[in-house]
Amino acid sequence: MTLQRLLNEGTRKLERAGDREAALDARGLLLEAFRLDMVHFLMNRMESLEETRAVEEAAADYRQMIDKRCRRIPLQHILGTQDFMGFTFKVDRRVLIPRQDTETLVETVLEEQKDPAKKVLDLCTGSGCIAISLMAMGGYDHVTATDLSGEALKVAAANGEQILGAGHKIQWRQGDLFQALSGEERYLSDQGPREAGYDIIVSNPPYIPTETIRGLEPEVRDHEPVMALDGDLDGLRFYKSIAGEAGKWLRPGGSIYLEIGHDQARAVTDLLREGGFVNIRVIKDAPGKDRVVRGDVDKNHYIIK
Repeated sequence: MTLQRLLNEGTRKLERAGDREAALDARGLLLEAFRLDMVHFLMNRMESLEETRAVEEAAADYRQMIDKRCRRIPLQHILGTQDFMGFTFKVDRRVLIPRQDTETLVETVLEEQKDPAKKVLDLCTGSGCIAISLMAMGGYDHVTATDLSGEALKVAAANGEQILGAGHKIQWRQGDLFQALSGEERYLSDQGPREAGYDIIVSNPPYIPTETIRGLEPEVRDHEPVMALDGDLDGLRFYKSIAGEAGKWLRPGGSIYLEIGHDQARAVTDLLREGGFVNIRVIKDAPGKDRVVRGDVDKNHYIIK
């Protein structure tokens, strides 16, 4: 038995199960089971494996993981992690798996918002990947992250401790969008300025139309939390709520950044414009699809409780 033979065996099983990335997934699971990096795999893949208990256990673990993947359990759930912005995040069924698409949102904020004193609010934080990456890479002093799911916040908090350390300053709040901030002061247009509110609001909200979810790949439809996917009939429910409320929570000159589906740029742009935002712009992701809509509130913005 060789590593290459095991890889071929796993690849064939995954291909029969309908895995579109069978070879890549089989290799990732093999490396995990045998605790190998790519260099050592390539160096030793054609050599006969020793007949030891450790090798037998690793091969058994590999085959068990292949069987799970054949049942269309996401690779990230089998491994328990997903890389995002150079960090490794814990993931499971309680949170949406971080996607490379979302890195476009984080990169845009980091490019445009370089003042670490700015206060950041991340709505629908899920695994915490956006909030944690912004604090780690942008050095922001104050980051608040909210989610309706208490279970998702447990995952996010664990990721925060693992990546940022036990003394990190992210505040985790449970609640439906801005309701999680109950008791905090917000910005409105009819009072004088005071020290409250946020400079930056970011969100990757649920944006898939309800009926579309039925046609998604089994990995997403059957294993990721529906509440993190379902954007109601038109996919715009959360954008409508955020666009209507965000201006009340942003300081003068503050900015909002929203991840969107590739066909939602016009609708979300219109919602932000109706919400009083200016300097609205659409940012494309690496493959060239519309991925982020950003906007600013004007300077005539004040706060009250």
